[in-house]
Amino acid sequence: MFQPKEGRSPKLQLSFSSIVIVIHTAGLLLLTQSSEGQYQVVSPLQPVFTITGDDIFLPCQLEPAIDAVSMAVEWTKMDMYPRFVHVRRGGQDLLEDQNPKYEGRTSLSMNKLKLGDVSLKLSKVKISDAGMYKCLIPGIYRDAFIQLVVGAVSPPVISGIKRSTSGLELQCESKGWYPEPEVLWLDDNGNLLSAGPTETVRGLDDLYSVSSRVTVEKRESNIFTCRVHQRNITQTRETRVKFQDDWVQCSSETPEGRGEEEQLVKGGKSMKGLEDKLQEKEQEKNDMLDLISIMEEQKTELEISKAIHISKLEKVEKERRENEKKLNNVSDTFHWNKDVKKSDLLKLKIELENKKTQYKRSLDSIENKLQKTTHVILKMTDRKEKVENQIDEIKEALNEMKTQQDEDQERLQSEQSESEEESEQHYETVEVTDSYYNN
Repeated sequence: MFQPKEGRSPKLQLSFSSIVIVIHTAGLLLLTQSSEGQYQVVSPLQPVFTITGDDIFLPCQLEPAIDAVSMAVEWTKMDMYPRFVHVRRGGQDLLEDQNPKYEGRTSLSMNKLKLGDVSLKLSKVKISDAGMYKCLIPGIYRDAFIQLVVGAVSPPVISGIKRSTSGLELQCESKGWYPEPEVLWLDDNGNLLSAGPTETVRGLDDLYSVSSRVTVEKRESNIFTCRVHQRNITQTRETRVKFQDDWVQCSSETPEGRGEEEQLVKGGKSMKGLEDKLQEKEQEKNDMLDLISIMEEQKTELEISKAIHISKLEKVEKERRENEKKLNNVSDTFHWNKDVKKSDLLKLKIELENKKTQYKRSLDSIENKLQKTTHVILKMTDRKEKVENQIDEIKEALNEMKTQQDEDQERLQSEQSESEEESEQHYETVEVTDSYYNN
C-alpha cells in the first residue's frame, strides 16, 4: 500500500493517493476494454471516390455503436504539416491546429456522433485533398485509415470540323480533368474509330486538357461520338456530332444521357462561331505572350541572384580555408595568448560554416525556383505554339468556308439567271402563238 513520506500535509497525501487510485482504476478499465476488443473503429477497405467541388463523407464508425459526442476524435492526413484535419475533444471542436487548407470545410455530425458515427464531412473537395486519412479515437487507442481519390471532369466539345481530301476531320477537346483521361472516337454503331494520338497538356493547376482528331467519311445521317473516360474514378463524358445533308448537330451528354447542350449550325452561323473562336484564341495567345514575358523577367532575376550567391559562397569558402590555416598555425606554434587566439579563430570558423550553410541553402532554393520557372516557360511556349497552330487552322477553315459561300452564291446567281432566261423565252413563245391564232 502507498505510504506517504513524513512532512507532507494530510490534504496533500489524500489528494495524491486519490490521483493514484483514479489513474490505476482508469488504466485497468482501458486495458480491459482494449484486451477484450470491446470497441473497434471500422472504415471501408475500398478507396472513397469523389469529384472536385462535391461534398463527401469519409466513413468511420465505432462498433459496437456508442455515444461518441463527448469522446476525443482526431482526423489527420499524414503527408502534410500541420497534419490535423479536424480535432474534437471534450464535446467541442478544437480547430486551432487545423491545417489552413481545410479551414471552414470540415465538420462532424452531432446526430451521427450519438450513434457512434465519427465520419468526417469534407466540403468543396479539392484535388489536393486526395490521399490517406487517419481516423483516431485516442480514448480507446483505436484508429482506421481511409483513402480518398479525387477526380475532376469536364464535358468535351467538338472544337473543329474541317474538310480534307479523305473526308471530314473532327477535333474534340476537353479541359479540366484529373487524373489524366483517355479519348475515344466511336461511330453510330459504337465501334471504335482509328484516331490520331491524343494531345495532353497538364496545367499549373495540375488539371489535364486533352485534344483528339479523327478523319471520317461524310455520309448521310452519320453520327460520331467523342468519349472522354477516366477509369480510376470511373467517370465518362461524351459529345456527339451528327451530319445530315448540310446540317451539323452537336450534343454533349453526361453518363446518365441528359443533353447538356444542343445546337444546329449552318452556313453563316458556323462561320460566326469560328470567328468568335478565332478571337478567343488570339486573346489566349496574347495572354500567353504576356505571361511568358513576365516569367522570362523572373528567370533573369533568378539567374542574377544565383550568380551573386555563387560569388558569396566562393568568398566564404576562401575565408574558411584561410581561417583553417591560421587555426592550424596557432595550434602548432607557441604564443603567449595562444588560447585566446585559438578561441577567436574557432568562433570565426563556426560563423563561416553557418554562412556557408546559409548561402548554400539559398542557392539551392534559387536553383529550384529557376528550374521550375524554366519548366513553366517551356510549357507555356509549347502551349502558345499549339494555340498558334489552332489559329492557323481556324483561319484556313474560315477561308474555305468563305470560298464555299462565294461559290454557292455564284452558283445561285447563275441558276437565277438561267431561270429568268427560260421565263423570257417562254413569254416570247406564248406571244408568237397568240399572234398566229389571231391572224
